[in-house]
Amino acid sequence: MKNLFIGLLTLICASNVMAQNDKPIHAFSLDECVAYAQKNNVQVKNSLLAIDAQVQTNREIAAAAFPTIGTNVGGTDYLKIPTSLLPGQIFGGTPGTFIPVQFGTKFNANYGGNFQQLLFDGQVFVALQARETSLEMQRKNAAVTEEVIKANIYKIYYQLSASKTQLNILDANIERLNKLAHDAEIMYKNGFAEKLDVDKVSVQLNNLQTEKIKANNSVAIGFMGLKMLMGMPVKDSLALTDVINEQSLSTDVLVENDFQYGIRKDFQYLNTVRKLNEYNVKRYQLSYLPTVNLSGAYSKNAMRSKFDFFEGGNWFTTSLLSLNVNLPLFNGFARDARVKRTKIELKQIENQLDALKNNIDNEITQAKLNYISSVATVQFQKKNMQLAENVFQQTKKKFEAGTGSNTEISAAQADLVSAQNNFMNALYSALIAKVDLLKASGKL
Repeated sequence: MKNLFIGLLTLICASNVMAQNDKPIHAFSLDECVAYAQKNNVQVKNSLLAIDAQVQTNREIAAAAFPTIGTNVGGTDYLKIPTSLLPGQIFGGTPGTFIPVQFGTKFNANYGGNFQQLLFDGQVFVALQARETSLEMQRKNAAVTEEVIKANIYKIYYQLSASKTQLNILDANIERLNKLAHDAEIMYKNGFAEKLDVDKVSVQLNNLQTEKIKANNSVAIGFMGLKMLMGMPVKDSLALTDVINEQSLSTDVLVENDFQYGIRKDFQYLNTVRKLNEYNVKRYQLSYLPTVNLSGAYSKNAMRSKFDFFEGGNWFTTSLLSLNVNLPLFNGFARDARVKRTKIELKQIENQLDALKNNIDNEITQAKLNYISSVATVQFQKKNMQLAENVFQQTKKKFEAGTGSNTEISAAQADLVSAQNNFMNALYSALIAKVDLLKASGKL
């Protein structure tokens, strides 16, 4: 029984290890995260499917320019031949009387074909012209969606990378305080320090341990958010390979003076919507013109008293060709209202384009100022962190030599942690400002 229990326990452990090994592990750079999202994010996939749907809609529109051809086969068995009434005077009867008669045969059969061809319709003509613009609008919409997802991935990736660096700093500080706590304990045992000094170091160490737990929890939540944004299963394991530092910042993202609005994807999308509205105005304007249709039919008909259609007999041919011209003369001013409404909608789009230009100018100006000031802040915080490190090291030496107080080293340690956090926050803010500037200038 003991051997059986050990065997089962081994089998269960092996199964758990295999299940863990089956879990996909991804080690992605920033660009690889973006590429993964472009294939798996739900919003991106749906925007790409919208392009495919528009292709099929364009095919449906194009079908209006092609002839429609049909065929028909039919047969009728009159269980009771219809009765008609003829005036009695035709046959010498009294006026006002009628004689019931039955016309036709019990069995009738027919087969044939027909076609219809639209020769001219102004609205269909404009719809054919607008097909490529409609497809372009869906492409631009997909590009805008991809850009928004990309910007969000950049920001979350930078945040997680900064958190990873902050965790490393926390580990270094914890290790430093552990050594300091150990030294303070020895000094206390040898009578060179007070118990209060040891307790103060322990309090700082506990605070850093608590801060690390909170940071780890925030990082775990951030990774789940990043995987959701990328369209990655939450159960998969994701590791970030890029490390952020000052080298991630550069001045080549600054906007040139000859900036063109057409670079912005949202401007391209709205400009395409404007073109579609122009087609809409044209469509209703051409609705005043007549529509022209050509149709034709060819059929064979046979009538029998017995069901002997396959044994010969006469089949009578009918064929026709018809040209129809339709010109609505008055429809209660509905067409005039549609034309005026679409012109108003076009004006609204033009107003939105003007507002978007102004908004782009504002975004670029603010993003440029934020980026420049953020980069300068990073440099100042880096120098401040280096100074805090030097102060801590000097204070630590004085404390170990017995010439410094615990209050001094506690304050130096707190200043160092604060300076390190300020530097990482400044670096993260600068990277976010860089993403905003790239997006505002259409370079993301």
